[in-house]
Amino acid sequence: MPTDPQALYPKLINLMLDTVFVVDGDNQIIFVSEACEALLGYRADELTGTSIVNYIHPDDLAATRVSMLRVMNGQPHVDFRNRYLRKDGGIVHILWSARWYEAEGVRIGVARDVTALMQAEAELRFLAHHDPLTALANRSLFYDRLESGLRTAHRHQSRLALLFLDINDFKYINDVHGHAVGDSVLCKVARGLEGCVRETDTVARMGGDEFTVLLTDIQSTDAVAAKVEQILMVVNAPLGAEFGGVSMPSCSIGVACYPTDGEDADTLLGHADGHMYRIKRHRSLVG
Repeated sequence: MPTDPQALYPKLINLMLDTVFVVDGDNQIIFVSEACEALLGYRADELTGTSIVNYIHPDDLAATRVSMLRVMNGQPHVDFRNRYLRKDGGIVHILWSARWYEAEGVRIGVARDVTALMQAEAELRFLAHHDPLTALANRSLFYDRLESGLRTAHRHQSRLALLFLDINDFKYINDVHGHAVGDSVLCKVARGLEGCVRETDTVARMGGDEFTVLLTDIQSTDAVAAKVEQILMVVNAPLGAEFGGVSMPSCSIGVACYPTDGEDADTLLGHADGHMYRIKRHRSLVG
């Protein structure tokens, strides 16, 4: 005699890769499928009889309560995302589909682990605005920061400075020591530049061996000159033993200040770039 299909339902639920939660009106878990152990690290019997609120990430609790009320008021929520705390202390990102069943007085939710998806989305967002080698801001993000900085400087009648940095004779390192060493030098320069600025400033790799630094809310031209000297000292510091005796090349830095050298992004970049190349030409003439 064929098995009653209804007798198979619990088995089918426990075969699902997603986790099924059944929660009452007081947020007590009255059933959870076996997939919860992979999701949160707890066995089903450890979760049953406890409040589901206990496992929600504190920063997501307020938004989750709003979603719970929405569902219990008869509006299914099929695309809600929040974070839960695992038994081992880790964090898992969850995509929920939930519905309230008035006759039974329960909320049934299906939870899918989207942690890997969230991480991939975050990485794509990062790569869209950052240089993949040095992890600095890329040209696009730098322009956005510069435009924003100019608007702020105009509104508050403050000043900012733009530095354009180029590594001298960088091609020699690539040609003689190889691109892997060249890439390591670029990363060292990037970390050195980051160590010279405040969190409110921006360091970017514009391409090749060219970098820019945006200094916001500067107090004086003397402060800019001091910052340039600090950067030159840090960037020109000898390379470590891991570079196998490769000598760190010098760098040239051009400077443009708002509003003295221009009031828009392109003018300031052009001024700083031109200043940098004049320094390089002077170096080649006297070198």
